[in-house]
Parts: sequence; structure tokens; C-alpha cells
Amino acid sequence: MVIDAKELYEKIDEFMDQEVTLQGWIRNHRKQKEFGFIDFSDGTCFNHIQVVYDNKLKDFLDIQKYRVGSAIEVLGKVVASPKEGQVFEIQASKVILLGDCPEDYPIQPKKHSREFLREQAYLRPRTNLFQAVFRVRSVAAYAIHKYFQEHGYVYFHAPLITASDCEGAGEMFHVTCMDLENVPKVDGKVDYSKDMFLKPASLTVSGQLEAETFALAYKKTYTFGPTFRAEHSNTKVHANEFWMIEPEIAFCDLKQNMDIMEEMLKFVVRYILDHCQDEMKFLDKFVEKGLIEKLTKLVHSKFTRITHKEVIDILQKADVKWEFEPKQGEDIAKEHEKYITEYFGGPVFITDWPKDIKAFYMKQNPDGKTVAAVDLEVPGAGEIMGGSQREEDYDKLVRRMDELGMDKSELDWYINLRKFGGCVHSGFGMGFERILIYLTGVENIRDVIPYPRTPGNCDF
Repeated sequence: MVIDAKELYEKIDEFMDQEVTLQGWIRNHRKQKEFGFIDFSDGTCFNHIQVVYDNKLKDFLDIQKYRVGSAIEVLGKVVASPKEGQVFEIQASKVILLGDCPEDYPIQPKKHSREFLREQAYLRPRTNLFQAVFRVRSVAAYAIHKYFQEHGYVYFHAPLITASDCEGAGEMFHVTCMDLENVPKVDGKVDYSKDMFLKPASLTVSGQLEAETFALAYKKTYTFGPTFRAEHSNTKVHANEFWMIEPEIAFCDLKQNMDIMEEMLKFVVRYILDHCQDEMKFLDKFVEKGLIEKLTKLVHSKFTRITHKEVIDILQKADVKWEFEPKQGEDIAKEHEKYITEYFGGPVFITDWPKDIKAFYMKQNPDGKTVAAVDLEVPGAGEIMGGSQREEDYDKLVRRMDELGMDKSELDWYINLRKFGGCVHSGFGMGFERILIYLTGVENIRDVIPYPRTPGNCDF
């Protein structure tokens, strides 16, 4: 019976001195005159297995020809390993070639740059770095679902094709079935009555607005899916396609919202530390020194809560020469985020942001200048989550949309939520890749998404 490497590691006492069969790939192959060593991996766990074979095998010379990257089946005995730091190895009685690999296989056992591996994105999961990163991605996704499911949230699948722009930013990918070489027009304008949805449609930038409709039916809901931004941005933290987690909670104000944000983040980080120990040790050693300590500290941190005005006051009094001068009523820069988390020695919730730099749906504060919005800043990463109490007052929401010159006809369903049994409600958004950058220490978003979609890059 074929077993997995994961099972072998977990039950090594049971399998010691037993015959086993493994199927996987050659990661490295060291050949000597009378014996050879195969570095074997089947992808079921981060750890590899050393397979030892010798010239007593009748097909010894054929085995020595097996190349890196080849798929093999190994039959052999599990024995204690004389090598320091290695509990066991496999003494092979048979090594069968299942899938050959040529000499020019791109992923050879040497150090490859991350830029090179992006060009080989379909093969990079076979390297140690990306074995670690994408397993952390998988486990983190599970942890997020686990948190919300265990707390009674309904998982909501937001539409990917939409006629509404949640943020009002206009940076959306257009969706059409029209022949772009021969677009139908009426009076010089595109005739959308000839298109699939009879109106302009785009890929979603957020599932929040639709999620609010479910929160006002189920009390607690969350989305977790892909979102899209048509930004021509080439930074390390921006991509045109990325994943978002967006919970929405009825009968929840900003304070309660922050409680949930903190609890969820700590749950996910703790889950990764507990369930990806081998991957985290590797990332701590080879990617970001002190990564485990940083994450452990976050789990045990008390999150500071402070207003945007208070933050600007602190920044303006700081004995620092800023690249971007902090000003009341304006956004803060990365250098400001870094200073504030260092100033308080841990994560910081910044609340009550200037109304003019935040989205239309946020709860307007009594001062008429700010909204009940919050950003969570964490050491080493800056903003990692953002949320707000949503405006539940029908008249105030309509007035704000008018101030911004928004077309209310496309969002009448959203506005009507305030008429049909509306209530105080809040929510937040967390970019999945942002949290993965923080969890893994891998600083470029292109390296925490299997197949990144960025300007000029739509390969694979």
C-alpha cells in the first residue's frame, strides 16, 4: 500500500523497520560508485525523505540515470538514519521510474531568484520556498473559514460580475460580449442594449455591498473570494486580481467591529503557528529572521485604539524629518504607519477618519467631518485591515451620495436596506495576500499568489 510522507513522519514509530511504498518526485540525486542518495518529496508535507540505494539492486545503473524532477515509486524499508538531524531514511529495494524528466528541467537543486521563478510559475511550487508559502496560504484560508464558521457566520458568495462600483473609484475591469472591433453605438455612445446584461458591467472591486444584504438577513455573514482592480500599479503590494475577506455584522458598532477584527487576526496567526511549524521554521530561517517571534508577539499583544486626529498630532510632534508631511484631514503614508506601530510597540487601530478621504457608505460622525472608520496597522506591514460602521441613516446616506455626484439609481437596492428594517451594522475587509505577506515574510504580492495578475502579466 502506498503511504504519504506526511503519514510516515506522523507515525514514524509505527513504521520504523517496516516495508513501505512511496510515490513522489526526485528533488536531488547524489550518485556514487556503489550507492546513491535520492532527496525525495511527495508534497504532502514540507519535510523531504532520504532514499538510499546500492549496487546490490539489479537495476542500479538504471536508477543512477534518474534525473532531478522525475516522478518515481520507491519500495523500501524504514530505518534509523545515521545522519545528524534526520530521524529516518528509506533503504530502497526497488525504485521505479514513473515519469522521466529531461536534463534542461528548469528547477535544478540550486538557488533560483524569485524573479526567475515567477517566469516558471507553473513549476515554482516544487521549490522549498513556494512549498512553504503556498501551504501557508492553504492553511490560512482554512483558518479564516474555520473562525467564521465556528462563530456562526454564513459564507456568502458575492457576484464577480457587477454593475455597481463599491468604492466609487471607477478603477474597474469592464465585462462585455461585444465585438471590440465593431462596437454598436447610438448617437456616438456605446449601445449597451446590445450587450449581455443590457447595461455596463464590470468585475467586482468588493463584495461588501451585496454582503450587507445578507447581514441584514442572517445577522453575520462573510465573503472570501477574488476581487479585481484595474490599477496600472507596479508596487510590491498591488495586483489586478487578489482575494478579499469581507465580514458584515448586523447590530454591531465600530467598537464591536474592532473586537472582531482583533480576535479573527489573532486566531488566524495562532492557527498558522500551530499547524505550519515546519514551514514557519524555514521561513524564519531563510526569509525573515525573527518571523515566528514577530507573529507570536502579535498574538499576545494588546491592540491600541486611537483616533486619526490623535495620530496626526503625534506625528507632527515627532522629531522626524518626514518625506510626506502629516496633515490633519489627509491620509497617512507608510512611514507614518511604521512610526505609529513602533511608538505604541504593537498593533494600532486608527479610528474616526476624515470623511472626505473615505467611502460614501461609512457612518458619519456627529462632528460632520469624520466617519466611523478604522484601519488596523501592524508592525512590519502597516495597514492590514480596514473597516467601518456603515451608515444606517437613509437620509444621511442619500445626502452623501448626492454630495459625491453618485448615480443612486444603480444602488437603490442598497439604499433601501435603510428603509426595510435597517439597523446599526459594521464590517471590514482584509486583503488575503496582505496577510500572507505578513505571515510569510515574503514581501512581494507576486510571490504569495500562485499566478499573479499584474500590469503586463497574464501568463499561465
